[in-house]
Amino acid sequence: MPAGTVLTIRTSQPLSSKDSQAGQTFLGTLAQPVSVEDRAAFPAGSTVSGTVVNAKSKGKIKGEGQLDLALTSITVRDHTYRIETAVLSSTEKGKGKRTAATTGGGAAGGALIGGLAGGGKGAGVGALVGAGTGLVGGALTGNKQIEIPAESALSFTLTQPLTLERSATE
Repeated sequence: MPAGTVLTIRTSQPLSSKDSQAGQTFLGTLAQPVSVEDRAAFPAGSTVSGTVVNAKSKGKIKGEGQLDLALTSITVRDHTYRIETAVLSSTEKGKGKRTAATTGGGAAGGALIGGLAGGGKGAGVGALVGAGTGLVGGALTGNKQIEIPAESALSFTLTQPLTLERSATE
């Protein structure tokens, strides 16, 4: 699986700039199957694990909220693969700024597609899908912290290729 492959997941629990801690792990499931050379590599529903790279609560008057996430592994048929993805980085400026910036880092010259879509329990968070070095959009408004509800769709880009083992039956 080449670097640049996009993995879209659904988070299993809520994450936020206020309550999450750097180093905290989170779980999710692959929202869409991933194929390589027209062969299914990872079926939808595969378990993924990630880590909170950075979490900083936004101040009431000034200061910037930050929530950075990366995937670390994917489990398929009882086999766990270590993966490296670009960091999905969200920032929320202090009072007066009503937009969130989502950028990708880590992949030299690569693009991170950052998606925040359809939060759990019918809460529409909106959709941000960006290509290039980053995207600025209005997904978050007001003086709220960065909040990613459970069941949110997030897209991460592999920064290192991944070699999958073939079973004897393939």
